[in-house]
This record gives sequence, C-alpha cells and structure tokens, in this order.
Amino acid sequence: MSGCVNRLWTGWLSLVLVAGMVWCGEVEGVMKDGERNKPNIILIMIDDLGWMDLACQGNGRLDTPFIDRLAKEGVRFTDAYAAAPVCSPTRAAIMAGLTPARLKITNHLPDQKRFAKKNAPFVSAKVTNYLSDKYVTIAERLKEAGYSTAFMGKWHISGRGKGGRGGMGDLRYYPERQGYDINIGGCSYGGPPTFFDPYRIHNIKDRKKGEYLPYRLADEAIGFMKKNKGRPFFLTLWNYTVHWPMEAPKALVEKYKKRIGPGVKDARYAAMIEAMDKSIGQVVKAVDDMGLGEETMIIFTSDNGGFMGVADMRPLRMGKGYLYEGGIRVPLIVRWKGKVKGGRVSDDVVISTDFYLTMLEAAGLKARGKEGSDGESIMKVLTGKGKMKRDAIYFHYPNYAFHGGNKLGAAIREGDYKLILRFVDDSVELFDVRKDIGEKKDLAKEKPDLAKRLKGKLKKWLKGVDAEMPVRKAKR
Repeated sequence: MSGCVNRLWTGWLSLVLVAGMVWCGEVEGVMKDGERNKPNIILIMIDDLGWMDLACQGNGRLDTPFIDRLAKEGVRFTDAYAAAPVCSPTRAAIMAGLTPARLKITNHLPDQKRFAKKNAPFVSAKVTNYLSDKYVTIAERLKEAGYSTAFMGKWHISGRGKGGRGGMGDLRYYPERQGYDINIGGCSYGGPPTFFDPYRIHNIKDRKKGEYLPYRLADEAIGFMKKNKGRPFFLTLWNYTVHWPMEAPKALVEKYKKRIGPGVKDARYAAMIEAMDKSIGQVVKAVDDMGLGEETMIIFTSDNGGFMGVADMRPLRMGKGYLYEGGIRVPLIVRWKGKVKGGRVSDDVVISTDFYLTMLEAAGLKARGKEGSDGESIMKVLTGKGKMKRDAIYFHYPNYAFHGGNKLGAAIREGDYKLILRFVDDSVELFDVRKDIGEKKDLAKEKPDLAKRLKGKLKKWLKGVDAEMPVRKAKR
C-alpha cells in the first residue's frame, strides 16, 4: 500500500511541478524522452556576403568584432562554397540537402528571360520557381524530433503566386508549410523594400519607425530563444542584409566614408556589414547569457559571393552570378562550445549542401532514404576526428544571372583543381585554386589529360542528377 501511496504522491508532485513551470512561463512545452540530449541549432546565413567581407577573413578595413570572436571560438573554413553563385538555389539546397541541379532550382527566383543579353546564343534552362513540398526539409526533420522551429528573414524559394502585398507570393511553399512553427519575414522577396521600419513586408509587423531590420530580426530571434530555452530549438536566421538596397545607420555610413579604398568599395555596404555583425553579436551573446553555449551549434555563412557593384572581392575573381571563386566561395564559421574545439582554421573543401546531414548528425538523427544525399556531414572535420570522404564538389549554373554577363556552364572542384565547363562551345578552363586563388592562369592546355578527365566526370555528374540544360536558339 505504501508503494502505491508513494507513486501517487510522486505523480501528483510531478504534475504540480510541470504545471508550475508552464504557468510561470519557464518552458514552452514539456520535453519528451531524449530531447534533453539534443542541441539547439542556429543556422545564420547572410545574403550576398562576400568571402573577403569580414576582418577575420583578412579585410582589415572592416570592423566585425563579434563574428571575429565567433571564429576564434569555433572553426573557420577557408575553402567553403555556396551551392550556387546566386541565392535561391543555395537556399533550396540547404533546406533539402540536395544539389540545385537535382532540385531544378538553378537561378534566383523567378528566373526571367530578360536576364539574357541581346543576341544571347542560348535560352536558359528550365527552372522550378519554388521548393516543392515533396522534399523533406531539415526543419521538418528537426520538428518531428521535438524541436521548436523558427524562420526569420529572407526565404525567396516560395514562387511568385498570384501577387499580393509585401512579397506575399505563393503561401503553399512558405516556411510554415516546410517545417517551421514561426515565420517572420519569409516570403517571395529577394530583397526588402527598405531596411528601415516600416518595412512593407506583410509578415513583419511595424513596430518603431526607423528601426533597422537586422536589429529587429536579432530581437525577434532572442525572444524566440528565451521562450524555448527549456527544449531544443532550431533557429534559421537568414538576414536580408547585406543585399540591396544599400541602407545602413547613418553614423556607420559616415564612418566608412573615411575608409574608402582596397577592401571598402562602398561606404553604405561596409556600414551594412558592421551593423550585421552587431546584430549577430547580440544573438550569440543571448545564447551565452542564457547558459546555452555548450548546448548550441551555431553555423554562420553566406548564400553566394558578394555583389560586385559594392563589394571588393579581391583576391577572388568576379563575384555573385559567376562560377569563378568570387561567386561561390563564401565565409563559413561553426561554433559549438564543449563539442568543437575553437580557434581552428580548416582548409577542407565543404559546400552548403553539407549542412543538412551535419545538422541531422548533431541532433542524433539519421537520414532516411535520399535525404541530404548530395551532401556529406562535416561533423568529423568539426570534431577533428576525420576528413571529408568525397573527392569532388559540383556546381551547375545554366541560367543568366541578373547582370546577364555570365556564360552558362557548370563546374567541378576536385582536390586543388577546379574546372569550369562552358555550354556555349563546350570549352573548359582549369585552375589550381589552392595556388592560384585568383584564377589567373588557365591550365587547360598545360594539363590536357586532367582537363579531359574532369570534364568527363562533370558531364557524368550532370547526367546523373538529371540536370536541366540550356537550349541553343534556332538559327533564323
């Protein structure tokens, strides 16, 4: 009898404690078995941040102390790549863990014929203008495993739909239909109408006139984390900044007007970078202040190279919208206190498609079927327990960028070498990007056997992923 009484007393006490926690707002929900061992994951992606747009990347004219500190506390990758040289394909690839070529999302959305220059020899490859709900997103997998999920910032993979105010687009492909409990700002916009409140984005409520969007999203992110600190959370913070329009707090713009020169091409852009750094610093500080540093994996990266109109991409060649290094090589920093030894720099070749399996592994989950099959977890690199197993990464850009100046093509990086294939004439360029990061010396004629082998390997990959190809215009 006493055992039954004790069990009843224990059960009643547990109910009181849980009810008390919920009443006091200490936890958002009751954790299920196993959830306590799952880390929080914060995936931060900056829009159009170039490889040289941080002090820790070597740009001494920029002040980015908070991200520099993040790099010192984590692992900074020197040879990290975006899945594509423009935004939407990279975003879709991260969500699905599949290459843009397989997803048929190979250009910034919606793909438009007007991007092609007059008399262009090809018609761009067909593009799907949204991330189909047939793919299981990383948010859906984490939510299923007990995570609270929030999306904040730029989505840009939901199609145009039938119009609507504030970049509304097609609601069927919104973040809240792809595994997120909360969506603040995610819509069809590629860039905001303005970075200052009122933002004119339908799912960001106006709050304080003149408030700066990166600071607002940081505040929303901190609120979400505080509300859900009692259970694992997945925060996807994809800032609209440092995308066009070029707008930043006036004091920072004035500061960088005095620093124009190598590394600072446009004072507004440099100011946006420092303001972005401050906003990310606020989020990371909140994590640490809540005592969640050892329970939280933070991934910081960019969706493609910098926009050459405002960013100084040197020593890389070209920028956003090109298959040269300036268009696809991006910053990548990963911090996870207690799990990942900080202060390290890795030259392992990784790509944003890898994040899907990395986050699954961090959460103690396994891929099902073909989930994330075009990527590889980088956990072994982060923990210092191994190297990447694959021998090459691939890119497919069969569309004209917004500037129309790119040649339609594909690329492969294997080891130190990178080959770019041009569809217009089946020609190739070959570079040793380890020694020649600026891609100044084409080695195709000097190393014909290597060029031939990599070209064949790239074409085989294109066929294997059933890549859409551009079509040559008929001669009149």
